[in-house]
Amino acid sequence: MQAQASQSFLERFFKLSEKGTTVRTEVIAGFTTFIALAYIMFVNPNILADAGVPKEAAIASTIWIAALSTLMMGVFANYPVALAPGMGLNAFFAYYVCGVLGLHWTVALGAVFFSGLLFLILTISHVRQAIINAVPQNLRVAIGVGIGLFIAFIGLKGTGLIVSDPATFITLGSVTKPETAMSLFGLVLTGVLMARDVQGSILIGIIATTVLSMVLGYSPVPASFADVVSTSLPHMGETFGKLDIMGAWNYGILSIIFTFTVVELFDNMGTLIGLTAKAKLVKENGEIENLDRALNTDAVGTIFSAVFGTSTVTSYIESAAGIAAGGKTGLTAVTVAVLFLVSLLFAPLIGLVPGYATAPPLILVGALMMSEVGKVNFADFTDGLPAFLTIIMMPMTSSIANGFAFGFISYAFMKSLSGKAKEVSPIMWLVSIAFMVNLFMRS
Repeated sequence: MQAQASQSFLERFFKLSEKGTTVRTEVIAGFTTFIALAYIMFVNPNILADAGVPKEAAIASTIWIAALSTLMMGVFANYPVALAPGMGLNAFFAYYVCGVLGLHWTVALGAVFFSGLLFLILTISHVRQAIINAVPQNLRVAIGVGIGLFIAFIGLKGTGLIVSDPATFITLGSVTKPETAMSLFGLVLTGVLMARDVQGSILIGIIATTVLSMVLGYSPVPASFADVVSTSLPHMGETFGKLDIMGAWNYGILSIIFTFTVVELFDNMGTLIGLTAKAKLVKENGEIENLDRALNTDAVGTIFSAVFGTSTVTSYIESAAGIAAGGKTGLTAVTVAVLFLVSLLFAPLIGLVPGYATAPPLILVGALMMSEVGKVNFADFTDGLPAFLTIIMMPMTSSIANGFAFGFISYAFMKSLSGKAKEVSPIMWLVSIAFMVNLFMRS
């Protein structure tokens, strides 16, 4: 009777019959999404650790924010979509804001907090639509491709496949170096699994590389049960509430906040449009069900990610795996959230994963994001050149913000000086001028 009552509650709350699904289907879909997404628990803490964030706390904050924001997405928006710290945004956080600019990670968290507030304001006020509509499709695609190349570049450095060189800036590293060999093993294995459409390919690749590394003596082997399973849950004591809001404000960090916000805006919107269409959540008139709730969830999640001590959360395209398995409601997301919380018990095991085991997924995610480049219109040079500059300047300057700047500025001038000024909206001009001012101030 209790099980029936519970199922009846789930039926009513998530509108399962209305969506043509069942509790069993939704739970299986949740497991599928979690397996596809679980790699973030290994990859994100390593990236944050490069920024100086204490790794154990980074593991805890990654899992907690993924669990809570995904739970909110399921309960509040009734979407079968999981959220976690975004790839690309975490790289921007660690390698540009903390690396190139040299800001302390607590100040960077302050910038994430402000970007979350700004995104929430844009969502509530519906200004986000005006911004999204102002940016041409070519540049939207180029932004995603450029971020993919930037992520892949970081992954290649992490594997040791590319190293610095005084003559050519970068060159090929030693492929016989143990860490590089282990990374190459993980890259090939994961790539083959992905080609064969094996669910959880990235997670399997990380685990296999770690195990092989332990067997060969390149990584420490767990000596006891406590090295694998937590006797007490990992905590965020070293990161929770450590964001330096005033430090971010005083730094004059407008361009960084802008970049966090814009990348999040387009990345999340594009992901949600794709996932909601796949889950059949788009009405006949093109309106997406509960879209405002989903975007508000993402914005609130970003604010809390700064409080917890991790980079910006966003909706994950890996949710498509669960949707393909039949997930249509928020019960799928709730299942993912529960599995994230269960994974807290295995936090010590996550801490044993070496950086070179999590570098191959960065390359593979970059390859996946690169696949969109075919949608760029290179036939029209007024579209092609700005798109190219957006893409190439991100990895070459180690900055997503610089890619935005050169792409937006070149688009405005190329169109205007080629007799196509009408294609440049006032918003695009405002953004481009802001980027020009920022570039001159940094010179």
